[in-house]
Amino acid sequence: MSERAHSGHQARKRFGQNFLVDANIIANIVAAIAPKPTDNLIEIGPGQGAITEPVLSRCPTLKVVELDRDLIPLLKAKFQQHPSLQIHQGDALKTDFSQFYEADRPLRIIGNLPYNISTPLLFHLLSYSDKIYDMHFMLQKEVVDRLAAAPGDSHYGRLSVMVQYHSQVQPLFPVPPGAFRPAPKVDSAIVRLLPYSQPPHPAKNLAKLAHLVNACFQQRRKTIRNTLKHLVNAEQLATLNIDLSLRPEKLSVADFVQLSNQLTEMT
Repeated sequence: MSERAHSGHQARKRFGQNFLVDANIIANIVAAIAPKPTDNLIEIGPGQGAITEPVLSRCPTLKVVELDRDLIPLLKAKFQQHPSLQIHQGDALKTDFSQFYEADRPLRIIGNLPYNISTPLLFHLLSYSDKIYDMHFMLQKEVVDRLAAAPGDSHYGRLSVMVQYHSQVQPLFPVPPGAFRPAPKVDSAIVRLLPYSQPPHPAKNLAKLAHLVNACFQQRRKTIRNTLKHLVNAEQLATLNIDLSLRPEKLSVADFVQLSNQLTEMT
């Protein structure tokens, strides 16, 4: 049965829509989230409500953020027996998630994130990490591999360092293309992110750390020396407490923070 015939809504490529239909996968995701009635849960991109429905039965005050205006009336109709459900039409990339925060109820964020905006959306959400208890996302498996990658891994890069600076990364389980309609051309996976209340290796200047990591991985085949010589003079370079012959993929999160903190002290 086509998506339109099944639901009256055609999945939209420009929104990166792939609707989850596998009941076993849905049950596994909900079990991983383990929603409770008192949770401050926000779902990004509910689509046709595959995850929304079972979560809502456990957490009646669920809030959802949906970009596609055409899905709003479908969601309202489907969940009209759940008056506590809050539906916010808008772009998650531009949503101020602090509006949902309550002092004794930190955010729990869930969602099947569109592949085309997953990386910028993760960075947007991490800017609210002090207000978030945990996040459970369906992502392209390659993105989950990058989130969890260790130094020396081919997937290790800017996303790995910056997400691991802010949170613990726990890959949970894979999701095959056949679990969706329409089936995507890539494998997916579920990941749990647990933001730190205090990063294990605090940066003195987070913007400088982000700039450093970005600069290094833009030229990941070059040594740290080659990147840093554009940021500091030769005299300052000589005082840095790091092996300048290393490539960026060999540096841990702690190494990047230490280097960033040294650079911060120089300016």
